[in-house]
Amino acid sequence: NCDAVFRKHQARKTSMRKGKIVGDCNKLVTWYKPTNCPKGLNKDEFLALPPSITVREIYYCIVIPGFRTERVSLITTLLDEVTYSTLDIVGLYGQRWDVELDLRLLLTTLDMDVLRCKTPSMVRKEIYIYLLAYNLLRSLMWSAGITYGTPPLRLSLQGTRHHLNNFIPELLATSSTKRQRIYHTLLKVIAHKVVPSRPGRSEPRVRKRRPKAYPLMTKPRHELRKQLQTA
Repeated sequence: NCDAVFRKHQARKTSMRKGKIVGDCNKLVTWYKPTNCPKGLNKDEFLALPPSITVREIYYCIVIPGFRTERVSLITTLLDEVTYSTLDIVGLYGQRWDVELDLRLLLTTLDMDVLRCKTPSMVRKEIYIYLLAYNLLRSLMWSAGITYGTPPLRLSLQGTRHHLNNFIPELLATSSTKRQRIYHTLLKVIAHKVVPSRPGRSEPRVRKRRPKAYPLMTKPRHELRKQLQTA
C-alpha cells in the first residue's frame, strides 16, 4: 500500500462540522466511491476501487507575508495523529516546493527551456540527455553530502556543474589510480560551500530580463539574408 498527502480540490467544500474531529483543524472523513466512472480511469480500475475510504483532512492557514495562498486544506491517508502529527504533515506538504525548484533548475541551469531538435523522436532523446545530466549532477551532490556529512539538498546544483566541468580534463588525462583521488577531491570541493537554508521565501512574479525590440524570426535564415541583400 502507498500513503499520500495532497491538497484538497477546490471543488470540494471544506467544513469542520462533518466528520470525526481528532484535533485542532484536524478530522477524519469518509469519501464514497462515485456512481459514474471518472474520465481518468478505465472500467477495470474503477471496479477495483473500494466502496469508501477514510481520509484525514487538515485545515490550516499560511501567515507568511508575500504568499498568495492563505488557507489550505490537505488530505492524507496517514490517519494516526500521534505518529504523524499535523505539523509533520504540513511540513511534508511544504516540501513539494522543492519539486518545482528542481523543474526550474532543469530549465534554467541546464538550459532546457528551449529544445533545439526538430522531430519528436529527437526531442525525446534531447530530454533524456538532459535528465541523464541532471541525475549525474544529483548523484555527485548525494555522494559529496554523504561522504562529508553535508545535507545533499543544501549543495548547489550550479556549483556542482561548474566543478565537474573543471575536473573533467583532469579525470580524462590521469591514470586509474590517480582518478579515484581526483574524484574524492571533486566531492570535497562540491561539499565545501553549503547553500544557506531559506525556508518560506517569496519572490516577485516578474521577469528580470526585458524582451528585445526585435521581431520574431518567422522565416528561414537564408530567406531573411536574401531580403537584406535585395533591400
